[in-house]
Amino acid sequence: MKKILISIVGPTAIGKTKLSIALAKKFNTEIISADSRQFYKEMSIGTAVPLPIELAAVPHHFIQHKSIFDTYSVGDFERESLNRLDSLFINNEVVLMVGGSGLYVDAITKGLDKFPQVDPKIRLELNEIFNDKGIKALQDELKDLDKDYYDKVDLGNPHRMIRALEICRGTGRPYSSFLNKGKTKRPFDTITIGINADREIIYDRIDQRVDAMMKQGLLKEARPLYEHRKANAMQTVGYKELFKYFDGEWDLDFSISEIKKNTRRFSKRQLTWFKKDTTILWFQYTTTLDKILQMIQERLNTPKNG
Repeated sequence: MKKILISIVGPTAIGKTKLSIALAKKFNTEIISADSRQFYKEMSIGTAVPLPIELAAVPHHFIQHKSIFDTYSVGDFERESLNRLDSLFINNEVVLMVGGSGLYVDAITKGLDKFPQVDPKIRLELNEIFNDKGIKALQDELKDLDKDYYDKVDLGNPHRMIRALEICRGTGRPYSSFLNKGKTKRPFDTITIGINADREIIYDRIDQRVDAMMKQGLLKEARPLYEHRKANAMQTVGYKELFKYFDGEWDLDFSISEIKKNTRRFSKRQLTWFKKDTTILWFQYTTTLDKILQMIQERLNTPKNG
């Protein structure tokens, strides 16, 4: 039998960490994080890194293993995670993966899309545009060159937009035309668990989480990162809004309200991404662990076609 990767997805603040630890204990296994912002050791509170007691409960991988000064791509994550899974599957029949970063989850479960090589000078030019004119210039160009991708990309993420634009410029074709052209088969099977709730509940949980982050010291955590605000990792909800406060553009209350608003928008994009995958087993956030385990077991016992 193939090894099994259980992937837990869903919007931010829905309870993925709690469920992943409970399942990992049941299967006596380890957890790979696919949260693209929890990779960075300088960012703990604002990225909702699991608490020390949670990290100690079950071995975790790919949490705070990089610096915001490191260059770390989704391709790097794919390669390193697959190598780690090979090692973990030696002694484990099941491994858990948890995270709300859809592209990073898909990189492991489906493989990345393949793109042609383009002149590296194009990326340098785009980075200069970002540094000189800001993110709006990237957004405008992407809207002109690839409206389909513009409509679904995180417009607050310059790294994603620069990646798309370098393909558009370098090939003369929309970035989106290279997407979903056949995925790589993996040596393991994946069962993906989605956790969801009514929108009002998600938004309330987000508001509570942001308030808790502020009490835990998010403002203090963000202050030394302000001088590095142009770094790709710093284009993150929870930090970029506080940088506006440090700039004197916004007062603190408005910055906090913007964190909540932008986190809600992010949660909607997460759900839009994951809802495209019809294989996901969706559960309400109140579903009991026993019920989820029962569904996993039924999926494990269902013969694969062919």
